[in-house]
Amino acid sequence: MSIEQFSPKGRLADTGEGITGDELQLAARNHGMPLEALRYDLTPPGLHYVLVHYDIPLTNAATWQLTVDGCVEQPLSFGLTSLRAMGRKTVRVTLECAGNGRATLHPRPISQPWLTEAVGTAEWTGVPLADLLQAAGVREDAVDVVFTGADHGVERMVEQDYQRGLTVAEALDSGAIVAWEMNGMPLPPQHGYPLRLVVPGWYGMASVKWLRSIELIDHEFDGFQNSVAYRLRTEAGEPGVAVTRIEPRALLAPPGHPDFMSRHRFVPSGQVTLQGRAWSGWAPIDRVEISTDAGLTWHDAKLDATSNEDLAWRAFSYDWQATPGEHVLTCRAHDESGRTQPIEAPWNRGGFANNSAQRLTVLVT
Repeated sequence: MSIEQFSPKGRLADTGEGITGDELQLAARNHGMPLEALRYDLTPPGLHYVLVHYDIPLTNAATWQLTVDGCVEQPLSFGLTSLRAMGRKTVRVTLECAGNGRATLHPRPISQPWLTEAVGTAEWTGVPLADLLQAAGVREDAVDVVFTGADHGVERMVEQDYQRGLTVAEALDSGAIVAWEMNGMPLPPQHGYPLRLVVPGWYGMASVKWLRSIELIDHEFDGFQNSVAYRLRTEAGEPGVAVTRIEPRALLAPPGHPDFMSRHRFVPSGQVTLQGRAWSGWAPIDRVEISTDAGLTWHDAKLDATSNEDLAWRAFSYDWQATPGEHVLTCRAHDESGRTQPIEAPWNRGGFANNSAQRLTVLVT
């Protein structure tokens, strides 16, 4: 069997084609956040979404080294003890997978079959990335910063370490941190133990886990995950547009109780307080609308007070007078940059940045 058969290029599902065995295997390895966990301000690590591209590497914090080199004045190498000595900062960040919502598209891109649950919010503690770069001294010829993780595999016939790149300006100004704690505890293995990058506002592919090197280069980074994988394309072969910041999204915590298979909800009639979270990687959320009739009419939700972390999710609520019958609940977010969550987002071949509005079917009894 050839490497092409083992690692096929991405394709679209045929009309009527169900979830493939490969997709099921991915779905068993990775997991989304149960939507009822939207009730937590901070997502418990075991409920936070997880996407692992290759294998979770076996790592040792005692011997771990992070190098910072390339177009710098002074190459540096850090163990965890020396990193912690540089100080610590804690930031609250909502992370969302770029493929969130992919499984609802038609035709469906064959990949990790996310619905809407690939999200979570945590407090990450570490050292600001900008402090590390400034300690090494960024040379004038530096163009991009390349982050390399310890996970290694093959994707679309390309053997690779997982790598992502940011421009020097993005790396310095994004508020990114190199983190060793999640919600006050050491990183769990699946979340990058012992060290990972966290880039606020960006889809999760930018936040490289099991981080082992930071290299500044004098040209634009053209690695697979930047130039091939995470691109918005409508036709095969076109260069596409890079996936970067998180598009606005609101999600309702499902009210009432669920049917086991369909997850349709059963709610008693009367006043029901609908609750959820909204976020955007571009600007703070300033409005959320809720519809209880499949988008025919819209009502403004009440937003909780903002936190110090503008790009973390914001809670909202709406008091609904539920009447007997079937209802379709949906919501949409607006941010301060003027971006509005669409009812139906544009389709693309990778299934990325699909922030189409959530639809919850509810039977009021």
